[in-house]
Amino acid sequence: MRPDEFDASGWDERGVLPLEMREAAARAGWFGVDLPAEHGGKGGTQAELGELCAEIGAVCGSVRALITVQGMVSAAITRWGTAEQRSTWLPALAAGEHLAGFAATESGAGTELSAVDTRFEVTGGAITVTGEKRWVTFGQQATAFLVLGKLDGRLATVLVEAGPGVSTVPVRGQLGLRAAMIAHVRFDGVRVPMGNLVASPGFGLSHVAATALDHGRFTVAWGCAGMAAACVADAAEHTVRRRQAAVPLAAHQVVRSTLARMAVDATAARGLCVAAARARDAGELDAVAGTVMAKYAAARAAASASQDAVQLLGSAGCASDSRVGRFFRDAKVMQIIEGSDQVSELHIADHLLRKYRVGGMT
Repeated sequence: MRPDEFDASGWDERGVLPLEMREAAARAGWFGVDLPAEHGGKGGTQAELGELCAEIGAVCGSVRALITVQGMVSAAITRWGTAEQRSTWLPALAAGEHLAGFAATESGAGTELSAVDTRFEVTGGAITVTGEKRWVTFGQQATAFLVLGKLDGRLATVLVEAGPGVSTVPVRGQLGLRAAMIAHVRFDGVRVPMGNLVASPGFGLSHVAATALDHGRFTVAWGCAGMAAACVADAAEHTVRRRQAAVPLAAHQVVRSTLARMAVDATAARGLCVAAARARDAGELDAVAGTVMAKYAAARAAASASQDAVQLLGSAGCASDSRVGRFFRDAKVMQIIEGSDQVSELHIADHLLRKYRVGGMT
C-alpha cells in the first residue's frame, strides 16, 4: 500500500488503523528500515528512515506513529539488548510479527519518568511486573511492550508480551492521532523470564528509555517536516484556485506573505532534520542535541503551517475530511509528545551553555 492510497481521514474518523494497513507496512519493510540486515532489517541510513517518515507524515500521522513506536522499541533493543534479545526480538519486530508498545508514562510520571510507580520484583527466577501505564501508542493492539519500572528501587526496562495479566482500556476521541489506537495498559502481576530484562537495573531510563525516546523524536521530527510541507502545498494550491471577487486569493499580499512564511519555516525545519540525520549517521557526539532541535523546530513548523493552512482554506480546511484540519489537531500533539516544546527548549539551552561553558558550566 502506497501513502497515496491511505484512507487517512476515514481511519482518523473511525479511530482505527486496520490490520491490513499494519500488515502492508510490514511487507514494505517500513518497520526495519534502519535495522541491521542480520536481524531482518534493511540496513538503511537514518536519512532513509527520515525520508520515509516525512513521506508518510505528509499523509497520515497515525501510520507514522506506528513506524515510530515500532522503531523506538527496536532501537532500544539494538543498542542495549543482549545478543539473544536482538536475535529473538528484532526479526519479529521488523517483520511485524510483534506490534510494539512503549509503556513508560504514568498518571504521576509524564515529563518526569523517574517518578514511575510500576514495580518489577524478582520471584522464583522470573520478574513480576505490576503497574499501570497511560497513553501507550498502539497499546490497543500491541503484542509486546517495553515497560519502564523500578527493580529494587532502580529504574529498569523489561519486555512484556501481551497475555494473561495484561489489560487495556482504549482511549478514544483524543485531540489528534485518533487512529493510533492509544490505550492505558495495566500489568497485574505479569511474570516474564529474567532474560526479558533489557540492560542492568539503573540503566532503564538513562540508557534504554533514552535511546527509545531519541529515536522517537527523530521520526516525529521528520513526520512533522512532511506535515508542514503538505500544509504549504495544500494552502498554495487552494489560494491559486480559489477566487474572491474574480481575483485569486494568491493575488492578495497578506496571503502571499503567509505562504512565504509557511514555506520558509517548513524548509528550515526540514533542513534541521537533514542535519540531524547526517549527525546520527556519522555517529557525532552531539547528535542527540541535533535531534531535539530538529523535533522542536519541525513540530512548531507543523503547528504553525497547519494553523495558517486552515485559515487560508476557510470552511474547506474545517471539513471532516480536510487533511490540513486533521494536521492542525495532530500537530498540537506533536508539540507535546517525546518532549514538549518547553522541555526541548531547556535541553537546547543546556547544550548551548555546555558548548560555550557559559557561567563556568562544563
